[in-house]
Amino acid sequence: MTSLPLNVSESLFVSTTWLAANLGAPDLVVVDASWHMPNSGRSGAKEFLAEHIPGAVHFDIDAIADHSTPLPHMLPDAHSFAVAIGALGIGDGLKIVVYDSLGLFSAPRVWWTFRTFGARDVKLLDGGLPKWKAEERPLEDGPARRLPASFTPRFDHSLVADIKRVDQALKTGAAQVLDARQEARFRGEAPEPREGLPSGHMPGSLNLPHGRIVQNGGLLPPDALRKAIDTSGLDLSQPVITSCGSGVSAAILWVALEMIGKRPLALYDGSWTEWGSSGREIAVG
Repeated sequence: MTSLPLNVSESLFVSTTWLAANLGAPDLVVVDASWHMPNSGRSGAKEFLAEHIPGAVHFDIDAIADHSTPLPHMLPDAHSFAVAIGALGIGDGLKIVVYDSLGLFSAPRVWWTFRTFGARDVKLLDGGLPKWKAEERPLEDGPARRLPASFTPRFDHSLVADIKRVDQALKTGAAQVLDARQEARFRGEAPEPREGLPSGHMPGSLNLPHGRIVQNGGLLPPDALRKAIDTSGLDLSQPVITSCGSGVSAAILWVALEMIGKRPLALYDGSWTEWGSSGREIAVG
């Protein structure tokens, strides 16, 4: 098989051209990470069965999660993750390419999850499924067909922030908290998509709506990306914890920051769903 160079952000992304040329390689697994907001009326799992990149498996963030908490799609423990991933046919030593049906929305969350559990070679598909389809590349339907495998988890706890760590960071200035939610939700002017959850933000947190940094299913070009990040007021010389509504689009901010050479300190897994329901202070405006 001919291996093409990784000409799209070598460190984080592969191009559709590269994936098409390497599809079917024994050391490659393609992961469909499609997930949609609870009020969207869409199902990533159902859409996967209707169409996906050939050979892909579907990673359901609501299924591969900690079910002992009412908070949505929180990370599972290492053993549970290894069992679930092994059942998908993802084992040690594979190159993992992650995509989603919106281009760049839920795929970064799964990319970050794999890296947090110790996967060494994980990439995002530049442009995701929309670009793949626009180029009229092959698709298949039905369930995944990979054989079970063995995955050895190496969970890096430092990459995951809980509410106490975030609270302390905000109070002491140990780290900045950057929130990916829409501006109106951050300001408390629009409702949250989860019923009963107040809108607003953590006192002292900063806002960079993920829609400002995503264009045509991918990130903005580097210069435009830096300018968008600058508008948030973020100090790139200081540590950053990314957050959002439930820990999904926070991973988009993570990817964006890595793209400009600023790797975040951690991602707040519970994000606003946890903070907004915890009784802690809520700021608006």
